[in-house]
Amino acid sequence: MGNLKKIPIEIDNYRPLREIVFEALRNAIVEHKLQPGERLMEVQLAEAMGVSRTPVREAIRRLELEGYVVMIPRRGAYVAQISLKDIADAFEIRGALEGLAAGLAAERATDEDIERLERLVAKTSECLGSTNVDKAVELDVQFHEALYEASRNKRLIQIISNLREQILRFRTQSLAFPGRLAAAVHEHGMIVDAIADRDPAAARKRAEDHIEAARNALMKLMAQQRRIQGGADEGDSATSDGLE
Repeated sequence: MGNLKKIPIEIDNYRPLREIVFEALRNAIVEHKLQPGERLMEVQLAEAMGVSRTPVREAIRRLELEGYVVMIPRRGAYVAQISLKDIADAFEIRGALEGLAAGLAAERATDEDIERLERLVAKTSECLGSTNVDKAVELDVQFHEALYEASRNKRLIQIISNLREQILRFRTQSLAFPGRLAAAVHEHGMIVDAIADRDPAAARKRAEDHIEAARNALMKLMAQQRRIQGGADEGDSATSDGLE
């Protein structure tokens, strides 16, 4: 199973083991310790985490439901291969929902919400020029969560959070694209300005543009990577055109 020897997990007496194992495996996929197309062997994974096979089996089933894993009859479980078309579709939906959240935030955000968003933009800007992309990703996640909370729409928050999980593994790649982090910080600032101005239309448009820019950066990066690797699936050729 590749070069994977151990997947660290933190035992928490207040959380079910299956939940801990699920998060550990999902993080391993997000961080590319488990590569797309790699077979997931229950015995080896259980040994790598120091647990029994039962929570591993349950975690794999849940990962399949969330799109991280595919089950192939008579062959087993594999880390899902995600096409550029799959990513484009997810970002298309997220852009619409993000715009809705920003528009609602412009109407409903408290002064405390706006101050929190401004602080997160400032903290993210401190990551510019740093090689610590993980910190930038963490702050990016916090910014969008704060934006969703400012919308004061619990159902919208649930829907966006579920979709976000499906593209979480690509966030680091997107922000690592040359110039993307600086652009993201500027875009975040523009969204917050519109919210502070109580301008729903502007907030919605800037949030939609932000997600579109993130999508384009990721699509370009993945198209380049796949050209280097010398392969692309049918969905790739349909969505990489015009992105250069």
